[in-house]
Amino acid sequence: MDQIKTLQPPLTEADVRSLKAGDQVLVTGVVYTARDMAHKRLCESIDAGREMPFELEGAIIYFVGPTPARPGRVIGAAGPTTSSRMDAFSPKLIAKGLRAMIGKGYRGDEVRDALKKYGGVHLSTIGGAGALLSKHIVSAEVIAYEDLGTEAILGLQVVDFPAVVAYDCEGNSVYK
Repeated sequence: MDQIKTLQPPLTEADVRSLKAGDQVLVTGVVYTARDMAHKRLCESIDAGREMPFELEGAIIYFVGPTPARPGRVIGAAGPTTSSRMDAFSPKLIAKGLRAMIGKGYRGDEVRDALKKYGGVHLSTIGGAGALLSKHIVSAEVIAYEDLGTEAILGLQVVDFPAVVAYDCEGNSVYK
């Protein structure tokens, strides 16, 4: 069995260039949540030259809209959203230093090209396992766009969050 690699954001280009499609990873550190509407606002901020709500360079974005936390929990179920829904926005964020994304499913050609050009990876995690994945989240704080409700950007502190490198920065994929 291959060795499981640990990722600790912020990630460097060297960190992601060492990863290959199919590598198993455990993420420990801060990752940011963002779905469609948050991605749209982030890209509008880039276009307008406004300050970003978090540092994109080296960041990891998790495509998730978590459910409300039950008593005694920091977050509800936190399973991945279909990644292709963010394809229109991801290349712009990757060009600004986003190093990794976590979601489920395929990514389009423009995203894969941006991963190769700028040095990034797309990680996949288990869909339908949101309750299990939430156990790897030890804190959650609203960072931006609170008006978006479950689509607000959260800063999540994660410990040993499991994922697989679905697309590496050389153009390889687990989906082929």
